[in-house]
Amino acid sequence: MSVQCVRVDREAGEETRQRLAEVDLVEDGYDIVVEDGWLYIPVTDPASVPADLDVVARDLPVRETQTMPGDLVDFTASYERIGDVIVVDEDDPERAAALADALMDSDLPVRTVLNRASKIKGETRVRDWEILAGDGTEAVHREYGCEFAIDLAKVYFSPRLATERHRVVEQVSEGERAFDMFAGVGPFVIPFATRGAECVGCDVNEAAIEYLRENAERNGVEDRITAIRGDVRDVVAGSSEYVDWADRIVMNLPHSADEFLDTAVELAGDDCVIHYYDIQHEDDLFGPGERAIREAAESEYDVTVETRHPVRSYAPHEQNVVMDVRLTR
Repeated sequence: MSVQCVRVDREAGEETRQRLAEVDLVEDGYDIVVEDGWLYIPVTDPASVPADLDVVARDLPVRETQTMPGDLVDFTASYERIGDVIVVDEDDPERAAALADALMDSDLPVRTVLNRASKIKGETRVRDWEILAGDGTEAVHREYGCEFAIDLAKVYFSPRLATERHRVVEQVSEGERAFDMFAGVGPFVIPFATRGAECVGCDVNEAAIEYLRENAERNGVEDRITAIRGDVRDVVAGSSEYVDWADRIVMNLPHSADEFLDTAVELAGDDCVIHYYDIQHEDDLFGPGERAIREAAESEYDVTVETRHPVRSYAPHEQNVVMDVRLTR
Protein backbone atom coordinates (compact mmCIF):
# COMPACT_ATOMS: atom_id res chain seq x y z
CA MET A 1 0.00 0.00 0.00
CA SER A 2 1.33 3.44 -0.94
CA VAL A 3 2.11 5.44 2.19
CA GLN A 4 3.68 8.86 2.81
CA CYS A 5 7.13 8.30 4.32
CA VAL A 6 10.21 10.15 5.42
CA ARG A 7 13.17 8.86 3.42
CA VAL A 8 16.46 9.18 5.25
CA ASP A 9 19.95 7.77 5.01
CA ARG A 10 20.12 4.55 6.98
CA GLU A 11 22.90 5.91 9.20
CA ALA A 12 20.59 8.68 10.41
CA GLY A 13 17.55 6.44 10.59
CA GLU A 14 17.17 5.87 14.32
CA GLU A 15 17.85 9.51 15.19
CA THR A 16 15.21 10.59 12.65
CA ARG A 17 12.69 7.99 13.86
CA GLN A 18 13.06 9.23 17.43
CA ARG A 19 12.70 12.83 16.28
CA LEU A 20 9.44 12.01 14.48
CA ALA A 21 8.17 9.85 17.35
CA GLU A 22 8.62 12.70 19.84
CA VAL A 23 5.87 14.62 18.01
CA ASP A 24 3.69 11.57 17.27
CA LEU A 25 4.39 11.63 13.52
CA VAL A 26 5.35 7.95 13.11
CA GLU A 27 2.49 5.94 11.58
CA ASP A 28 2.40 2.76 13.65
CA GLY A 29 0.25 0.81 11.20
CA TYR A 30 3.06 0.14 8.71
CA ASP A 31 6.51 -1.39 8.87
CA ILE A 32 9.67 0.71 8.57
CA VAL A 33 11.57 -0.52 5.51
CA VAL A 34 15.28 -0.42 4.59
CA GLU A 35 16.25 -0.50 0.91
CA ASP A 36 19.42 0.52 -0.98
CA GLY A 37 20.83 2.36 2.00
CA TRP A 38 17.61 4.34 2.65
CA LEU A 39 15.23 4.03 5.58
CA TYR A 40 11.54 4.66 4.88
CA ILE A 41 9.58 5.79 7.97
CA PRO A 42 5.76 6.01 7.55
CA VAL A 43 4.28 9.27 8.86
CA THR A 44 0.81 10.27 10.05
CA ASP A 45 0.79 13.85 8.76
CA PRO A 46 3.20 14.71 5.91
CA ALA A 47 2.39 18.45 6.22
CA SER A 48 3.79 18.49 9.77
CA VAL A 49 7.11 16.84 8.91
CA PRO A 50 10.04 19.25 9.42
CA ALA A 51 11.07 20.94 6.19
CA ASP A 52 14.60 19.51 6.28
CA LEU A 53 13.28 15.95 5.87
CA ASP A 54 12.37 14.35 2.53
CA VAL A 55 8.79 13.01 2.22
CA VAL A 56 8.04 10.45 -0.50
CA ALA A 57 5.27 7.98 -1.32
CA ARG A 58 6.23 4.30 -1.10
CA ASP A 59 4.56 0.92 -0.84
CA LEU A 60 4.98 -0.43 2.68
CA PRO A 61 3.70 -3.62 4.27
CA VAL A 62 0.93 -3.28 6.82
CA ARG A 63 2.17 -4.10 10.29
CA GLU A 64 0.38 -7.32 11.12
CA THR A 65 1.09 -7.29 14.83
CA GLN A 66 -0.90 -4.14 15.61
CA THR A 67 -4.59 -3.32 15.38
CA MET A 68 -5.17 0.30 14.41
CA PRO A 69 -8.40 2.30 14.86
CA GLY A 70 -8.95 2.41 11.10
CA ASP A 71 -9.06 -1.39 11.07
CA LEU A 72 -12.12 -1.37 13.33
CA VAL A 73 -14.42 1.18 11.67
CA ASP A 74 -15.81 1.51 8.15
CA PHE A 75 -14.85 5.19 7.80
CA THR A 76 -11.60 7.16 7.90
CA ALA A 77 -10.42 7.36 11.51
CA SER A 78 -9.28 10.94 12.15
CA TYR A 79 -7.82 11.86 15.53
CA GLU A 80 -5.01 13.66 17.37
CA ARG A 81 -2.83 12.22 20.11
CA ILE A 82 -1.82 14.29 23.15
CA GLY A 83 0.07 11.85 25.32
CA ASP A 84 -2.33 9.00 26.05
CA VAL A 85 -5.38 11.20 25.45
CA ILE A 86 -6.95 11.00 21.99
CA VAL A 87 -8.90 13.97 20.63
CA VAL A 88 -11.57 13.54 17.94
CA ASP A 89 -13.97 15.95 16.25
CA GLU A 90 -17.21 14.11 15.43
CA ASP A 91 -20.68 15.66 15.22
CA ASP A 92 -22.49 12.35 14.73
CA PRO A 93 -22.95 10.65 18.14
CA GLU A 94 -23.02 7.12 16.68
CA ARG A 95 -19.88 7.71 14.65
CA ALA A 96 -18.18 9.33 17.66
CA ALA A 97 -19.02 6.33 19.85
CA ALA A 98 -17.80 3.87 17.21
CA LEU A 99 -14.51 5.73 16.81
CA ALA A 100 -14.01 5.90 20.59
CA ASP A 101 -14.57 2.12 20.87
CA ALA A 102 -12.12 1.53 18.00
CA LEU A 103 -9.48 3.72 19.63
CA MET A 104 -9.82 1.96 22.98
CA ASP A 105 -9.74 -1.48 21.33
CA SER A 106 -6.72 -0.66 19.14
CA ASP A 107 -3.09 -1.18 20.04
CA LEU A 108 -2.50 2.55 20.53
CA PRO A 109 -1.65 3.64 24.09
CA VAL A 110 -5.02 5.26 24.89
CA ARG A 111 -6.36 6.22 28.33
CA THR A 112 -9.08 8.70 27.37
CA VAL A 113 -10.96 9.69 24.20
CA LEU A 114 -12.31 13.26 24.06
CA ASN A 115 -14.67 14.77 21.51
CA ARG A 116 -14.61 18.52 20.84
CA ALA A 117 -17.88 19.91 22.21
CA SER A 118 -17.37 23.61 21.51
CA LYS A 119 -15.13 26.04 19.70
CA ILE A 120 -12.25 27.71 21.53
CA LYS A 121 -13.81 30.47 23.60
CA GLY A 122 -13.13 33.19 26.13
CA GLU A 123 -10.01 35.01 27.19
CA THR A 124 -8.33 31.78 28.30
CA ARG A 125 -8.90 30.07 24.90
CA VAL A 126 -10.32 26.79 26.25
CA ARG A 127 -13.13 24.63 24.89
CA ASP A 128 -15.71 22.19 26.23
CA TRP A 129 -15.11 18.45 25.88
CA GLU A 130 -17.27 15.33 25.77
CA ILE A 131 -15.56 12.32 27.35
CA LEU A 132 -16.33 9.41 25.02
CA ALA A 133 -14.21 6.81 26.80
CA GLY A 134 -11.95 6.65 29.84
CA ASP A 135 -11.90 9.53 32.28
CA GLY A 136 -10.24 12.87 32.89
CA THR A 137 -8.85 15.56 30.61
CA GLU A 138 -5.24 15.58 31.83
CA ALA A 139 -2.34 14.37 29.72
CA VAL A 140 1.44 14.40 29.55
CA HIS A 141 2.58 15.36 26.06
CA ARG A 142 6.14 14.88 24.76
CA GLU A 143 7.55 17.13 22.06
CA TYR A 144 11.13 17.26 20.75
CA GLY A 145 12.58 16.02 24.03
CA CYS A 146 10.45 18.16 26.36
CA GLU A 147 7.54 17.00 28.52
CA PHE A 148 4.36 19.00 29.16
CA ALA A 149 1.63 18.28 31.69
CA ILE A 150 -1.69 19.62 30.40
CA ASP A 151 -5.35 19.69 31.41
CA LEU A 152 -7.22 20.24 28.16
CA ALA A 153 -10.32 21.44 30.01
CA LYS A 154 -8.35 24.25 31.66
CA VAL A 155 -5.68 25.34 29.14
CA TYR A 156 -5.18 25.77 25.40
CA PHE A 157 -2.73 23.46 23.66
CA SER A 158 -2.33 22.37 20.03
CA PRO A 159 -0.01 19.48 19.08
CA ARG A 160 -0.35 20.55 15.44
CA LEU A 161 2.02 23.46 16.07
CA ALA A 162 4.91 21.25 17.18
CA THR A 163 6.89 21.66 13.95
CA GLU A 164 6.42 25.45 13.96
CA ARG A 165 7.48 25.70 17.59
CA HIS A 166 10.58 23.64 16.84
CA ARG A 167 11.45 25.96 13.94
CA VAL A 168 11.49 28.90 16.34
CA VAL A 169 13.29 26.99 19.10
CA GLU A 170 16.19 26.18 16.76
CA GLN A 171 16.86 29.93 16.38
CA VAL A 172 17.45 30.43 20.12
CA SER A 173 21.00 30.84 21.46
CA GLU A 174 22.39 30.42 24.95
CA GLY A 175 22.20 33.61 26.99
CA GLU A 176 19.27 35.13 25.11
CA ARG A 177 16.41 36.79 26.96
CA ALA A 178 13.05 35.61 25.64
CA PHE A 179 9.55 36.79 26.53
CA ASP A 180 6.42 34.81 25.57
CA MET A 181 3.49 37.20 25.91
CA PHE A 182 0.85 34.40 25.80
CA ALA A 183 2.84 31.49 27.17
CA GLY A 184 0.23 28.84 28.01
CA VAL A 185 1.80 25.75 29.56
CA GLY A 186 5.22 26.67 28.15
CA PRO A 187 5.64 24.99 24.72
CA PHE A 188 7.89 27.85 23.59
CA VAL A 189 9.69 29.03 26.73
CA ILE A 190 10.55 25.59 28.13
CA PRO A 191 12.52 24.44 25.05
CA PHE A 192 13.99 27.96 24.85
CA ALA A 193 15.27 27.48 28.40
CA THR A 194 16.71 24.05 27.59
CA ARG A 195 18.90 25.87 25.04
CA GLY A 196 20.17 28.22 27.74
CA ALA A 197 17.87 31.21 27.35
CA GLU A 198 16.52 33.25 30.25
CA CYS A 199 12.75 33.27 29.78
CA VAL A 200 9.59 34.98 30.96
CA GLY A 201 6.18 33.48 30.25
CA CYS A 202 3.02 35.53 30.82
CA ASP A 203 -0.59 34.39 30.55
CA VAL A 204 -4.00 35.53 31.82
CA ASN A 205 -4.96 31.90 32.54
CA GLU A 206 -4.03 31.02 36.11
CA ALA A 207 -4.20 27.27 35.40
CA ALA A 208 -1.81 27.67 32.46
CA ILE A 209 0.70 29.50 34.65
CA GLU A 210 0.48 26.73 37.27
CA TYR A 211 1.20 24.14 34.59
CA LEU A 212 4.00 26.29 33.19
CA ARG A 213 5.71 26.26 36.58
CA GLU A 214 5.17 22.50 36.92
CA ASN A 215 6.51 21.88 33.42
CA ALA A 216 9.58 24.02 34.07
CA GLU A 217 10.35 21.72 37.01
CA ARG A 218 9.60 18.60 34.96
CA ASN A 219 12.18 19.67 32.40
CA GLY A 220 14.77 20.91 34.89
CA VAL A 221 14.71 24.56 33.77
CA GLU A 222 12.83 26.23 36.62
CA ASP A 223 15.88 28.39 37.39
CA ARG A 224 15.68 29.99 33.90
CA ILE A 225 11.92 30.63 33.69
CA THR A 226 9.78 33.29 35.36
CA ALA A 227 6.03 32.63 35.08
CA ILE A 228 3.69 35.61 35.49
CA ARG A 229 -0.08 35.46 35.66
CA GLY A 230 -1.83 38.48 34.17
CA ASP A 231 -2.52 40.52 31.05
CA VAL A 232 0.93 41.28 29.66
CA ARG A 233 -0.08 44.90 29.02
CA ASP A 234 -0.80 45.39 32.70
CA VAL A 235 2.35 43.51 33.74
CA VAL A 236 4.62 45.74 31.64
CA ALA A 237 2.75 48.97 32.48
CA GLY A 238 3.01 48.20 36.19
CA SER A 239 6.77 47.68 36.27
CA SER A 240 9.86 48.81 34.37
CA GLU A 241 11.64 45.49 35.03
CA TYR A 242 11.12 44.11 31.53
CA VAL A 243 11.12 47.35 29.50
CA ASP A 244 13.91 47.21 26.86
CA TRP A 245 14.63 43.67 28.11
CA ALA A 246 13.88 41.10 25.41
CA ASP A 247 16.09 39.72 22.65
CA ARG A 248 13.19 37.55 21.42
CA ILE A 249 9.41 37.89 21.79
CA VAL A 250 6.73 35.33 20.94
CA MET A 251 3.28 36.71 20.08
CA ASN A 252 1.15 33.63 19.45
CA LEU A 253 -2.34 35.09 19.85
CA PRO A 254 -3.26 35.20 16.18
CA HIS A 255 -6.73 36.75 16.37
CA SER A 256 -5.64 39.79 18.35
CA ALA A 257 -1.84 40.02 18.60
CA ASP A 258 -1.99 43.45 16.94
CA GLU A 259 -3.65 44.81 20.09
CA PHE A 260 -0.46 44.03 22.04
CA LEU A 261 2.16 45.47 19.69
CA ASP A 262 2.74 48.65 21.71
CA THR A 263 3.62 46.44 24.68
CA ALA A 264 5.91 44.28 22.52
CA VAL A 265 7.79 47.42 21.47
CA GLU A 266 8.22 48.36 25.13
CA LEU A 267 9.61 44.89 25.88
CA ALA A 268 12.04 44.88 22.95
CA GLY A 269 15.71 45.51 23.52
CA ASP A 270 18.07 47.18 21.08
CA ASP A 271 18.07 44.15 18.74
CA CYS A 272 15.00 41.94 19.09
CA VAL A 273 13.20 39.33 16.98
CA ILE A 274 9.41 39.12 17.26
CA HIS A 275 7.63 35.95 16.17
CA TYR A 276 4.25 37.40 15.21
CA TYR A 277 1.35 35.02 14.52
CA ASP A 278 -1.71 36.17 12.62
CA ILE A 279 -4.82 34.86 10.86
CA GLN A 280 -5.60 36.57 7.56
CA HIS A 281 -7.47 36.09 4.31
CA GLU A 282 -5.51 34.47 1.49
CA ASP A 283 -5.74 37.69 -0.57
CA ASP A 284 -3.34 39.48 1.81
CA LEU A 285 -1.78 37.06 4.29
CA PHE A 286 1.01 39.26 5.63
CA GLY A 287 0.14 42.85 4.79
CA PRO A 288 -2.12 43.71 7.77
CA GLY A 289 0.33 42.31 10.31
CA GLU A 290 3.36 43.96 8.76
CA ARG A 291 1.62 47.33 8.58
CA ALA A 292 0.57 47.05 12.23
CA ILE A 293 4.11 46.18 13.33
CA ARG A 294 5.63 49.05 11.37
CA GLU A 295 3.10 51.51 12.74
CA ALA A 296 3.89 50.44 16.31
CA ALA A 297 7.67 50.23 16.01
CA GLU A 298 9.13 52.41 13.26
CA SER A 299 9.34 55.56 15.38
CA GLU A 300 12.00 53.78 17.48
CA TYR A 301 13.29 50.88 15.37
CA ASP A 302 14.36 49.80 11.93
CA VAL A 303 11.91 47.02 11.06
CA THR A 304 13.01 44.06 8.92
CA VAL A 305 10.69 41.16 8.11
CA GLU A 306 13.07 38.21 7.94
CA THR A 307 10.56 35.38 7.42
CA ARG A 308 7.00 35.15 6.14
CA HIS A 309 5.25 31.81 5.86
CA PRO A 310 1.90 30.07 6.38
CA VAL A 311 1.72 27.79 9.41
CA ARG A 312 -1.53 25.97 8.61
CA SER A 313 -4.96 26.40 7.07
CA TYR A 314 -7.38 27.93 9.56
CA ALA A 315 -10.68 28.23 7.66
CA PRO A 316 -11.79 28.44 4.02
CA HIS A 317 -9.63 31.15 2.39
CA GLU A 318 -7.92 31.96 5.72
CA GLN A 319 -4.45 30.99 6.90
CA ASN A 320 -2.63 31.00 10.22
CA VAL A 321 0.65 32.71 9.32
CA VAL A 322 3.85 33.82 11.03
CA MET A 323 6.38 36.58 10.46
CA ASP A 324 9.79 36.73 12.11
CA VAL A 325 10.44 40.45 12.42
CA ARG A 326 13.70 42.01 13.59
CA LEU A 327 13.57 45.34 15.43
CA THR A 328 16.87 47.22 15.50
CA ARG A 329 17.00 50.42 17.51
